[in-house]
Amino acid sequence: MVRLITKDGLRKLNEELEERKTKLRQEIAQAIKEAKEQGDLSENAEYSEAKSQQNENESRISELEMIVKNSQVVEKDEKVKGAQIGSVVKVKAGGDELEFTIVGSNEADPANFKISNESPLGKAFMGHTGGDNVSVLTPKGETIAYKIIEVR
Repeated sequence: MVRLITKDGLRKLNEELEERKTKLRQEIAQAIKEAKEQGDLSENAEYSEAKSQQNENESRISELEMIVKNSQVVEKDEKVKGAQIGSVVKVKAGGDELEFTIVGSNEADPANFKISNESPLGKAFMGHTGGDNVSVLTPKGETIAYKIIEVR
């Protein structure tokens, strides 16, 4: 399945992948070596912990390689006026002004207002421009009205 991603999102994934393949792998290998030097591995907590970290790191490397392989970079089309992946959407809801960045699903970070194009909010904003009113049905079953102030 092809996943859409911004150029910045792909860059961050590649940076994490490189860090895990080089620096982190070396650090874990060193920890394993030091733990082995302590002798009996059957009761060696440091060895067990290092092997666990190694398994987690290798799993994440495999996951990142698969994500990168199956990602398609989407660049913002400046000719398109409505919200799209890569757009920053400034909205007003319930008296509050908020800014959301629409990103691919692998980059979503709601705590930092990066919403996926596949999320209910992201889907609702897609294609809309400043001045539009959008209603979003939340997973809790509530409907929230947003006034789009600006899309850039």
